[in-house]
Amino acid sequence: MEGQESQVKELGMSRLMFYRHLESVETMRSYWELKQVQLKNLEQLRDKDGKEKSKVYPKGSKTQKKKKPLDTTDLVSAGLEEVQKLNEQNTQLSHCAAETAASTAVPLDLIEEEQEGEGYRDKKELVEEAARDEETVAELLLIKEEEEKEEDEETEKEEELLLSEEIQQAASNSSGQTNENITITLESHEEHLDITCSTKRHVSDENLETDDLKKSRVEEASEEEEKEGLKEGEEARLEAAEEGTEEERKDVEPVLEEYIIDSSPPPPALFEHRLVTTKTHQITSYYTINKEEVLGGGRFGMVHKCVEKSSGLILAAKIIKARSQKEKEVVKGEIEVMNQLSHSSLIQLYAAFESRHEIILVMEYVDGGELFDRIIDENYKLTELDTVLFIRQISEGLQYMHKMYILHLDLKPENVLCVSRQTNKVKIIDFGLARRYKPREKLRVNFGTPEFLAPEVINYEFVSFPTDMWSLGVITYMLLSGLSPFLGEDDNETLNNILACQWSFEEAEFADISEEAKDFISCLLVKSKSWRMSASQSLKHPWLSDRGLHYRLHQKKNKCHSSHAPPPQA
Repeated sequence: MEGQESQVKELGMSRLMFYRHLESVETMRSYWELKQVQLKNLEQLRDKDGKEKSKVYPKGSKTQKKKKPLDTTDLVSAGLEEVQKLNEQNTQLSHCAAETAASTAVPLDLIEEEQEGEGYRDKKELVEEAARDEETVAELLLIKEEEEKEEDEETEKEEELLLSEEIQQAASNSSGQTNENITITLESHEEHLDITCSTKRHVSDENLETDDLKKSRVEEASEEEEKEGLKEGEEARLEAAEEGTEEERKDVEPVLEEYIIDSSPPPPALFEHRLVTTKTHQITSYYTINKEEVLGGGRFGMVHKCVEKSSGLILAAKIIKARSQKEKEVVKGEIEVMNQLSHSSLIQLYAAFESRHEIILVMEYVDGGELFDRIIDENYKLTELDTVLFIRQISEGLQYMHKMYILHLDLKPENVLCVSRQTNKVKIIDFGLARRYKPREKLRVNFGTPEFLAPEVINYEFVSFPTDMWSLGVITYMLLSGLSPFLGEDDNETLNNILACQWSFEEAEFADISEEAKDFISCLLVKSKSWRMSASQSLKHPWLSDRGLHYRLHQKKNKCHSSHAPPPQA
């Protein structure tokens, strides 16, 4: 009996193992069939989506027709039906196994319990797998929808760019286009965008929210484009109106004419700037001085033309009498000042030679003569515009000197040389009385030419940069009128006139002079030095910088010091 029971148990166990194996095979087959169904459905969806993609035409409205995305519940329900059929087959097989093992009640009952447990677990696993498959399908569909959204956004952006370009081209090409046409175009575009947005609404709430956000953004963009289009149309209309009235405005408004004066600097020296020290050699060993040709002279000595033997360079030799050591120190101070000045409006030093009774300065040569000669020459027709050119160059030279903290202190027409007789280029010369300005050291001087002295020099007060600007005002007055503003019967009367600051524009020579020139002089001949224009300010004054004024002066060609000018022809 025990052997039979053992055989029955073995038979039951073998059958149980067979049924379990059979069930696992059926489960795997149902799983793969479900996967194949899902893959077929996805391929069908992909094919349909590929066929129904929208087309965007550059100049037409966008029409998109999309089918409603397949519901995932249909796919899941189809899979569940297959699972239920397989479960029914498994239960039938389990019932057959129970009938064949009726003789062994107790062992088979245990087997049935185990089968039921295994069947429950198999069903549970199948349901879980189906749920996972459902999640996978849902994820794939969401990814597909996101890709479609991105494609739709790209097509929207392309269409908006095309429409904005068309609006800009229309506004620029047709100046007579009205705001109504632009408004209609933008309204139709806005309606078209609304229709496009309405075709993109999805079933889920999240998709609806994103569509609403996109629609609001598109509406904002369309409003901005509408404003820009209206603004461009208004600008085009204004331009057309301006073009239409251009001829009328020409008749009413005068055309502003300009004249650009030759504000280029004077030609530089024919040699590089040098740091000169006095040599004790004989100057005749290096230079040939023409004592018969005198270029100028004064209290210091005489200036002659000379030629460098080694190079043939034409220069000017300034011979200064200096017998005492004190006199020689004064001349060496002039050399020290000239070593610090490198500017095209200032004469340049080339070499210096010292002997027992004199010091000779070899300098840059210019052959235009003194500016004073042009003032007193009745045959030279000096115009106000010529004076502008002269004063501008002198102001530039003074501006450079003052930046280098050097005061000239002897500025007058005799110390301004013309580069040539054909041009209006000038250079400042004679730095014998120049001093270095030191703010902490109060400088007083008691020298200079009386009619060009500033009030602070006469009062033996501290001098500074405005001292040179007073002298510039006197030179300007003389160039425009041919008169000296403070000149008296003798030096005492001249100095008293300067201290009283007595001068005016009542002379007939100022009848044709511009108001800007008079204002320029008035800003310089001010008794208090703190109220005078600086060199930089003088260059910005309208008389020296206004091109419109220069055009009027060029057209007028008014002569300075009209008493020297020939009478007008009848």
